[in-house]
Amino acid sequence: MELFEKIGGLPATLLFLFFIFSSGVSPSIGGDILTPAQPLTDGQELISAGERFILGFFSPIKTNNRYIGIWYKVSPPTVVWVANRQHPISDHNGSLSITANGTLIIINQNSKIIWSSGSSGLANPVAQLLDDGNFIVKEANILGSLTWQSFDYPSDTLLPGMKLGWNLTSGLNRNITSWTSPSDPASGLYTGAMDLHGNPQLILWEGSSQLWRTGSWNGKTLTGIPDILHYKIFLLEFVINNDEVFCMYHTTNTSLIARLTVNYTGICQRSVWLDDSKMWISYLSEPKDPCDYMSQCGVYGVCNMDDSPMCSCLKGFKPRSPTNWDLRDWRDGCMRMTELDCRNGTDGFVTMKNIKLPDTSRSTVDRSMELNECRAMCLRNCSCTAYASADINGTGCIIWTTELIDIRVFSFGGQDLNVRLAAIDLGLGLHHSHSRTMVGILVGSVLGILLFASVGICIWIHRRRRTGAVPFASHRNNECEEGKEWELPSFDLGTIIAATNNFSIENKLGQGGFGPVYKGKLGEEQEIAIKRLSKTSAQGTDEFMNEMTLIAKLQHRNLIRLLGCCTQREERTLVYEYMPNKSLDTFLFDKDKAVLLDWQTRYNIIEGIAQGLLYLHRDSRLRIIHRDLKASNILLDKDMNPKISDFGLARIFREDETALNTRRVVGTYGYMSPEYAMDGVFSVKSDVFSFGVLVLEIISGKKNRGVSISEYKGNLLAHAWSLWMEGNGLELVDESISNSISMVEAINCIKLGLLCVQESPKDRPTMSSVVLMLGNRNTSLPDPKRPGFFPTRARPEVESSKSKTDSASINEFSITTVEGR
Repeated sequence: MELFEKIGGLPATLLFLFFIFSSGVSPSIGGDILTPAQPLTDGQELISAGERFILGFFSPIKTNNRYIGIWYKVSPPTVVWVANRQHPISDHNGSLSITANGTLIIINQNSKIIWSSGSSGLANPVAQLLDDGNFIVKEANILGSLTWQSFDYPSDTLLPGMKLGWNLTSGLNRNITSWTSPSDPASGLYTGAMDLHGNPQLILWEGSSQLWRTGSWNGKTLTGIPDILHYKIFLLEFVINNDEVFCMYHTTNTSLIARLTVNYTGICQRSVWLDDSKMWISYLSEPKDPCDYMSQCGVYGVCNMDDSPMCSCLKGFKPRSPTNWDLRDWRDGCMRMTELDCRNGTDGFVTMKNIKLPDTSRSTVDRSMELNECRAMCLRNCSCTAYASADINGTGCIIWTTELIDIRVFSFGGQDLNVRLAAIDLGLGLHHSHSRTMVGILVGSVLGILLFASVGICIWIHRRRRTGAVPFASHRNNECEEGKEWELPSFDLGTIIAATNNFSIENKLGQGGFGPVYKGKLGEEQEIAIKRLSKTSAQGTDEFMNEMTLIAKLQHRNLIRLLGCCTQREERTLVYEYMPNKSLDTFLFDKDKAVLLDWQTRYNIIEGIAQGLLYLHRDSRLRIIHRDLKASNILLDKDMNPKISDFGLARIFREDETALNTRRVVGTYGYMSPEYAMDGVFSVKSDVFSFGVLVLEIISGKKNRGVSISEYKGNLLAHAWSLWMEGNGLELVDESISNSISMVEAINCIKLGLLCVQESPKDRPTMSSVVLMLGNRNTSLPDPKRPGFFPTRARPEVESSKSKTDSASINEFSITTVEGR
């Protein structure tokens, strides 16, 4: 990995000298060979014959711990292997030596062996650093006498020519494991390993959970990484025989410096070194999008990033839980519409194109079988659910006899998957077509009768209402009745009074532009939050109705859930799920509470808000602009997951509308986009601007407004832009989380925030692009343009829904950083 990460504007030469000083570098002990007669002490190095690699002691950033490592001889140096990653030396008195029997050992300051390679049983052993980065133990001056090699024990990096996988004879399993953090090369949470179950495939593990898989080898590539075929400078090799199962890669140009790493954030990256620009370029990262993560859509579900929503069911299948499916919770997956009929032999297959084949650890493989034989075998096996070719040329057979899981569709590449269905779900045969037609006629007839009856009833109700003779309307003559179309429950005023102890001050959570918010309880267990429209509120009945009708139609894990309403007598209340951690601003802008929002929590909050906005802008039944996105309108549940709230000012957009103009500018100054605040023009890009402000506030722990000009050079956006242009972007990060941040992620988030607050709406990304940027944490982002600046003093015609102080809405050596690669 790169030892040093560029932060700020220090010259590369100065930074490199810093590395030499901090690492205690001194002259080599004599080329690339280590002998029993001369150990390698701290400050000495081995340099490979072609001067591509160096072996010696180094210290990661922010620690004095010493490790034996191998790094690419580039500037900045890039560590690719660590020996004593679990057992650091605390001072500069360690040494590496090879014993008379060929055992490599590392000794600490107390002359205690802290790492050993194991005995090699050689008569005249030497250790040599090769020009491919491999450190080997062999008999001196005898070719082919290798008994130990570092290539068999990777750290977090796979170099060209290294094997990732199993030696089935010796039982050796070569895998790569991330560093714990940039300052700790100990084995981290993420491991890339070969899975031998079924048809072998590489899997990225997060602890004991599967995070991502490459898909199986199809003779040409791995089915889950079709993009790799575009990169002609790399040759991928996959070997499956009785002795070994492994994957490796080579470069077509042997002078090319390349690496594949699993970094501490769980991203598998393929990178190449550009000598002209002195930097690593990542050309492929996995997982790269939500569909790459394991089983996003459950069993028999299909993930497609070109669709919205991204999950759908295979043909002949339907959601197992329609309600959860509508809520974008796809974990339950799908189920068959019609059970298979193996006994009568009427089942058939539907062929899906450009597919990442389902998890092959659940499959069986016969590499000698033809595809037509594979089909016949699947039909004979009543448990068979699907089949596919083991080789892209049409030979070999993969059969699944369990539920199909982790399927995705690519726009190119992938393979054909043949899914077994009941004949009726394929539309096969005259009998089945006739039966389906008859069912269709019957259902259509019944629906027609019901529709006719419904029209008649509606006419009757209308006439009765005109005469005041509809009994059930007499005691519920309120706006909540209009929510019946969306199945929004209407609460009795007595229930609300009892739940809030008659709106007692002890139950009050806070005050917003809408009015006071109270905590309540329905029955013995269900906690609720109740927004009560104040008679003096700037937001009136229109906003109340707007929020009620909009939220009733919206269902997403990152949007607050409306449970019902009450509009009896003069009361207008909305009942929401209760958010125990209240709103984001109660943590973010409080120095004591801000420490509870560590970097990972803040990143998760940013991602959640982005997902919620994407749903509003693109994925919901309505196309909605929120218009009042701010920290106090982001509520946090018990696990600190964010939920967007307060839709009183939201507006619905038609599909053909891109922007609207209003004379009545509403929202909160400081979060408004310039075109909206000044000209009343709003669009989805207005929400993107507000999101960008929120991102910068979440990173800094500071408000965009309410700060002195001398401290922030105008406002937070101006301050962030100034730091960014000076190359000091990380100075923006809240001091309370400076020890927990990922510098790469923080820099990318600051850059993303600045992209969102660019002055011109057309320059700002869409929320779909934002979600993709956040999903691929190591993606390269474009450079932002100047933010939209405008005076911090509100114009008279701008209405603000600014909350009071106690508001509670319903809930990466370019510098000196060492990273394990």
